Amino acid sequence: MTFGQLVIGPPGAGKTTYCNGMHHFFSLQGRRVAVINLDPANEQVPYECAVDIKDLISLEEVMESLKLGPNGGLVYCMDFIQKNLDWLQEKLAPLEDQYLIFDLPGQVELFMMHDALKEIVSLMSEKWGYRLTVIHLVDSHLCTDPSKYISALMLSLGTMLHMGLPHINVLSKIDLIERYGNLDFNLDFYTDVLDLEYLQNHLEQDPLSRRFKKLTEGLCDIVEDFSLVNFTTLNIEDKESVQKLVALVDKSNGYVFTDLKRDDDISPQFQYTATRTEAEYDRVMENIAKRWSEHYKAHKLQLLMIYLWIATVSLEDGDVWYTASNYVAGNARSD
Repeated sequence: MTFGQLVIGPPGAGKTTYCNGMHHFFSLQGRRVAVINLDPANEQVPYECAVDIKDLISLEEVMESLKLGPNGGLVYCMDFIQKNLDWLQEKLAPLEDQYLIFDLPGQVELFMMHDALKEIVSLMSEKWGYRLTVIHLVDSHLCTDPSKYISALMLSLGTMLHMGLPHINVLSKIDLIERYGNLDFNLDFYTDVLDLEYLQNHLEQDPLSRRFKKLTEGLCDIVEDFSLVNFTTLNIEDKESVQKLVALVDKSNGYVFTDLKRDDDISPQFQYTATRTEAEYDRVMENIAKRWSEHYKAHKLQLLMIYLWIATVSLEDGDVWYTASNYVAGNARSD
């Protein structure tokens, strides 16, 4: 059984620095670790790269040959990787006994709404037997601006719903947050995502933010209705901070249980679950999947309406409204 992390987050959140730091941390611990670069735009990596996706495809070549911009090029690259998973599986096969860290691109569309990356990690989890946790890095300086913090909450929530894996949201570079000024509330307010009404009241003091009061209220209601988002903090240069995060990750993907004594009367694949037979396990998982699907569908239209509001606020164009309205209606009918 192979365990690992999928490291995602917007550009500048510190993904590559995180991968490098975790590589050093695990190496000092004696845990065999391999870092896999799945970012075709990552030109120089500070860590030793066990598998580099640029050996298969690079963003620069795609942009030059297909005349695409960086965003379109990255989408094409991920689609290309999805269609060539045999290459990736062959490269990963010798690393099955190691702990894997995947360094992913920073384009938010890839892990929030595009299907290629989701299908890739689903295959890893369901077919290849990988036990993966998503590490979503968010720059902690966003906490100093209420509107940016709300955007980070929506991004985190959308990513959690889209990826469908054990998920840990991390406020990175927490050691640098004081450089951006004092926080309006204690740090616990931002990590635990406490009553967002206080944040809304603070936003009303800004004339620009006051114009979008109803939109802000809607976004905050979405986050609170789901009640899924919270954060842990990280200073990648602080050992205790890294240890705290590693403990959360190991618990979420099951790595913490790998050293437990086995019960010979239980099938190996059910050693660390609350079930003892395949039929019982399937019934439990089917029930969980059904409840999750019902919960997701109940809120999907609400999320789409939020995206619609954002589109119409950003671009006051009748065509945009018509297209977005049809998109919402189409998704409502499909459910």
